Amino acid sequence: MNIWIAIAVTAVGCYAVKLLGLLVPVGVLEKPLVKKMAALLPVALLAALTAQQTFAEGQELILDAKAAGLLAAAVAFVLRAPFLLIIGAAVIVTAGVRAIGG
Repeated sequence: MNIWIAIAVTAVGCYAVKLLGLLVPVGVLEKPLVKKMAALLPVALLAALTAQQTFAEGQELILDAKAAGLLAAAVAFVLRAPFLLIIGAAVIVTAGVRAIGG
């Protein structure tokens, strides 16, 4: 029964957040600071999620094949490679490190 309460509370919370976003006056949304924050916030959240998923295992810092793949993707990105090549480099390096490391 507790899981259904959690699901219901989450659903109501998501709807409330969505409704709050729709109720914000247009004048507030047109301010330069709000526009800049709206543009940068998703990037920051995605970077934080990537770092947490790559370098953390519970409460420990882990440097494994995922970190090597992320490094390969970063190098390909700096070299201005196409997106699919960036993903391919990350996949190949991650798989290679896992194959070598066991």
